[in-house]
Amino acid sequence: MALDLIQVIEQIGREKGIDREVLIDAVGAAILSASRKTLGILSEYRVDFDQASGRFLLYKVKKIVEEVTNPRTEMTLEEARQHQPGLELGDEFRVEVQPPGFGRIAAQTAKQVIIQRIREAERDSIYQSFKNREGELITGIVQRVVKSNVIVNVGKTEAILPPREQLSREDYRPGDRIRAYIVEVKKGSRGATVLLSRSHPGMLLRLFEIEVPEIEEGIVEIKGVAREPGERAKIAVISRDSNVDPVGACVGYRGSRVQAIVRELGGEKIDIIPWQEKPANFVRNALAPAQVESVTADESSYALHVVVADEQLSLAIGRRGQNARLAAKLVGWRVDIKSRAELARETEQKAIQARATLDELAGVPGIGPSIAGRLVDAGFDTLDRLMQTSVEDLMTVKGIGSRTAAKILTAVQDVLSRPAPEEEAAETSEEVPLEEEAVGEEEATKEEKVAVEEEILQREEAVEPEIA
Repeated sequence: MALDLIQVIEQIGREKGIDREVLIDAVGAAILSASRKTLGILSEYRVDFDQASGRFLLYKVKKIVEEVTNPRTEMTLEEARQHQPGLELGDEFRVEVQPPGFGRIAAQTAKQVIIQRIREAERDSIYQSFKNREGELITGIVQRVVKSNVIVNVGKTEAILPPREQLSREDYRPGDRIRAYIVEVKKGSRGATVLLSRSHPGMLLRLFEIEVPEIEEGIVEIKGVAREPGERAKIAVISRDSNVDPVGACVGYRGSRVQAIVRELGGEKIDIIPWQEKPANFVRNALAPAQVESVTADESSYALHVVVADEQLSLAIGRRGQNARLAAKLVGWRVDIKSRAELARETEQKAIQARATLDELAGVPGIGPSIAGRLVDAGFDTLDRLMQTSVEDLMTVKGIGSRTAAKILTAVQDVLSRPAPEEEAAETSEEVPLEEEAVGEEEATKEEKVAVEEEILQREEAVEPEIA
């Protein structure tokens, strides 16, 4: 009987993919539960499995204590040593009990315990088997579609392909065979939940590993993948063997390899480009088929400023900006694309702005064109910015000392505090003053004073030591 039971356990383990020890524990728990139904729950019982005989042994267990408070579960050391001399305080005293004949209720309880344990073990086995396959491709059959979620039979369990992970051009029907990427495996109360995807970049990577032997062998390496699922994708590759062309290996003879992947993804266009270590060089390849004239890299902001010919601008950006977005994802930097004409217009606008700024600063009494140029080069390119700075900041500009800096700030404050021309016009009477000639003479005197002040400042700059 014992050997028959062991054979049944081993057969169930093979069929369900459950470890033998787990099933032995399940049967032991069932015997223990059924025994308690028959013998009662007031005493403590334990079930052990004898590997040699293949039998389950039922024991009545008592704990050895100094003073007994519950005779059903405890006994003194003296009483225990009468049966087993080697026992100590805190040990367990075991007495084998022959399992009684189980009644209908006890047998039903044992059956339920075994079924429940086997189900839990089977769920754990399924979870572990799929958990170890995360990031791999799996083939299944569509069972049904529930609220746009595609339920796929993948063998021991059912997986879910949610709407966000589907390709927009595809229609899934029961009985269709599909291949998908295992994104995540979760453990729930009802077992393992396997989440699939056909839009994940990892699926494109795995398909290339299957179709291109050089990738599986490690000769060609995929350095980056960028996808807009169902529309277009870019993949960057590099070869570790100078004799192997990475792009040619991925394309295959007459495009056979890449075309197989395109068919699998429902016609998704795939650009295969050689990887470059420097982002400025890499983005030239990433923007293909557009031709790039120049690239400027801003490492502080991780931005690439790309200039293309006027007729290449739409090709570089792509339809709805798709080509530029994929290139930016692949390179990992922000990509700013401008045509030659746009760059020329921006350069002209900056030049006009710079001239206006110089004129504005040079018009402040005491600054002059020379000092204005230095201030603009140092970043003080507006009157408002000058007002927000200090004497110490201005002294960092070459040729400007403490007195010159203080006078510049005073002059700027005086200019900004003047009323706007519209306000002056509103306050001034339309009548021409009688002393017009005298006013003209006064204005001429002011101009002479401004010229003298500027000359004095220039002399001070020559005499005062420069403070960097």
